Amino acid sequence: MPKLAHFRAKHGPVDREAAVSVESAPSILHIDMDAFFVSVELLTRPELKGLPVVVGGGRDKRGVVTSASYEARRFGVHSAMPLRTAAKLCPQAVFLENNHDLYSQWSDKVAAILEKYSPVVEMASIDEAYLDLSGTERLLGPPVAAAHSLLREITRTSGLPCSGGLGAARLVAKVASDQAKPHGFVWVPAGSEAAFLAPLSVRRIPGIGKVTEAALKNSGIGTVAQLQAVSLDRLEETFGRWGTALYRKARGIDSYEFFIDAEPKSISHNQTFGHDTNDRDRLQSTLSFLCQKAAKRLRDSGLHARNVTLTLRYADFTTITRSQTLAEPSDLDTVFLKTIRELFSRAWNAVATLRLVGVALASFSAAPGQLDLLDPGRREKLERLAQTTDRLRDRFGFEKLQLGGSLGNRSRREEPRR
Repeated sequence: MPKLAHFRAKHGPVDREAAVSVESAPSILHIDMDAFFVSVELLTRPELKGLPVVVGGGRDKRGVVTSASYEARRFGVHSAMPLRTAAKLCPQAVFLENNHDLYSQWSDKVAAILEKYSPVVEMASIDEAYLDLSGTERLLGPPVAAAHSLLREITRTSGLPCSGGLGAARLVAKVASDQAKPHGFVWVPAGSEAAFLAPLSVRRIPGIGKVTEAALKNSGIGTVAQLQAVSLDRLEETFGRWGTALYRKARGIDSYEFFIDAEPKSISHNQTFGHDTNDRDRLQSTLSFLCQKAAKRLRDSGLHARNVTLTLRYADFTTITRSQTLAEPSDLDTVFLKTIRELFSRAWNAVATLRLVGVALASFSAAPGQLDLLDPGRREKLERLAQTTDRLRDRFGFEKLQLGGSLGNRSRREEPRR
């Protein structure tokens, strides 16, 4: 995986002069894989090409759509839509279960390509990333040429379609890649950001959701051009500090910078069951599975966690979390699983039915603790076991090798979600 990078906000007072100009030439590239989960599935199921395909689960399950082919989208199907709604809109669609291990493998392959084009990459999610191409001109040529080469290489070597957007700011790059879909590229030259955004709906701007969209419409603002016409003073008067952000976003300016070697705040996996359950064996085996998934991601990141959190969502949607801080940071499945089982035994009354369970690890450090609760010999054996298990999982797939506690009731357990 490439060196991890994130964006962080620049703090300090608002510079009104800077708020009306973009300070750097276009060098931020946003890569977005087109219908990623579906595209990966089509690599092994080419007979489904051209058909409406929905990934997320069976048509009669109560989960949500995680990805839909463009053929399915023509019927109104989109991500996060209930599967049953998607089945009503497009009854002829092919519904597929999630295969997150396979998607992660292909995401890693794409990330390895990105690493060749920039030392600064932010994997924003499993299917999208930002690259900072500044300073790469001597090796790759101008950012526009580098972006074209990168997009071609991804599709040529992986067979997966992708889109890209190039701009001076992350916001513009993301909107540009969205406008380029499917399988296209949009470059926004420096100085043309406001004109590029002007004809779009305000909802196309990252960070503007349904609530803000409704508030803007109540003020007669539906397009970015209309938002650009509103003064900073009026926006601040109406929306407070958020008004300042709206003023900048409408002009394609975001106050973010890359910083390197950023750590994720938490690593979590949740499981929503197809039917509410109070089957103790099933719940415990699912928690074991989720715990192992989170622990492997932790080790893959070279981190150790000190905080372990259990999430339980009951049939009536009441959700509770229970956390425990370890004596020392760890990256071992057995340590986390012992804690999760203790939290679960205290939080669940063995009667109530559950809709969802989840495991989260947080409070990261790069170095392990002394693990005083384990003797050195046992700790060394557990570390070797984890390393060997991870290598085998990377080669054969995560689900091919599990701790005994997660083997029970596997045929009844749905694919976990991150």
